[in-house]
Amino acid sequence: MVGEPTLVEPVEKDPTLAASEESEKIGKEDDILTTPPDIWSAEYPDGGTRAWLIVFGGACTTFSTFGLVNAWGVFQSYYTETLLKDSSPSDIAWIGSIQYALIFIPGVASGHYFDRGYHRIPFFIASAVLVAATFLVGQCTQYWHFLLCQGLVTGISAGIVYGPITAVLGHWFKKRRGIAIGVLATGSSIGGTIFPIVARNLIPRVGFPWTLRIIGFILLFSLGCANLTVRRRLPPKHVAGGLLNPAAFKNPAYTIYCISGIIAFFGLYTVLTYIDVSATFVGISPEFSFYLISMANGASLFGRLTAGVTTDKLGAVNVIVPFSAVAAIMTYVWLLARSKGSFVAVAIIYGFSSGAYVSSFMLPMFHLGDIADVGRRSGMAVTLTGLGALVGPPISGAINTASGGYSAVGYYAGSMIFASIALMLVTRHLVLGKIWGKF
Repeated sequence: MVGEPTLVEPVEKDPTLAASEESEKIGKEDDILTTPPDIWSAEYPDGGTRAWLIVFGGACTTFSTFGLVNAWGVFQSYYTETLLKDSSPSDIAWIGSIQYALIFIPGVASGHYFDRGYHRIPFFIASAVLVAATFLVGQCTQYWHFLLCQGLVTGISAGIVYGPITAVLGHWFKKRRGIAIGVLATGSSIGGTIFPIVARNLIPRVGFPWTLRIIGFILLFSLGCANLTVRRRLPPKHVAGGLLNPAAFKNPAYTIYCISGIIAFFGLYTVLTYIDVSATFVGISPEFSFYLISMANGASLFGRLTAGVTTDKLGAVNVIVPFSAVAAIMTYVWLLARSKGSFVAVAIIYGFSSGAYVSSFMLPMFHLGDIADVGRRSGMAVTLTGLGALVGPPISGAINTASGGYSAVGYYAGSMIFASIALMLVTRHLVLGKIWGKF
């Protein structure tokens, strides 16, 4: 039966000596052969100034990566109307889709190098590249410029920055891991709320190049905080295999859970991608519909915190499943929205419920194998879910074009979320050997 990673019972020793030895290891990237072997069995801090600084740095990371990418709707609209008006909206949309998917895809490499203790240098370099790319977007003038700079470079660098963050928190928290990751995930909600409003209001006032420079300076500050605070606690550990660990897929629970993540992202971001344009489609003014995305991102902050608190008590899957069911139902309800009030209700409830899934869907990774391999295992899972994030919105767009409306889009997206829920329940049954239990 697959369950909590098996750890050796802590060895009794002088608390002063133990604290001294562990403090010497924090932030170092030593080989496991030079490290006392019982450090892997030590108690998790689960709090304290240093541990919560890790959470703060992680929140700065999600603010700078997912928060920035969640502002894409503003750029989609601006490029369509001005800079790239000779390109089709679907071509422009691929910039944002590639950017978002690439946050997930480098996770397999960053997770592997994190396990081996080499995350700090790639983390710093990718942070610098992300800031530089943001400045350079302001100088782009042609479609391929934006595709290369804002799509590929921004996406890859953001993915390398984000990749090891969940694994880092796994070194510092165990009993309170859910709330720690919930707070971590609020960074993307705050960024997803602030960046669209900043871009929307600054572009008419100071112009597009200076707007991107201002966003770049914001990222310089937030990523600077992340680089100063984010550190691993446990030493590197040489695990079998290289960049990939195909043996992890011999665990059917891990395999099925990865598939559920892919399917979830086929439909999960459909409402967030199209709620703005669908509101305009039924007659809502663009000046109002623009703020629906910020409302959804703001509501997701509370969903992420709520999920973080409850997953520690009830189990991650036990919390994710009902929240995801609400998101699926609201995807169907979205099709019936016709007034400002109804769209606001959909945005808030959907944002709250979907935020719970996004913040907590990686938590089961800690229970599906050894903690020493959690970076690589999480990285492979995140990379696979990136495939769903890449093709999900374009599939919804193709369905919209073929059907001439959003009804079929909503039925497709909601059904994908429900299919993911079914697979998550199968995973729980495989892990626990029973229908219900804490997982």
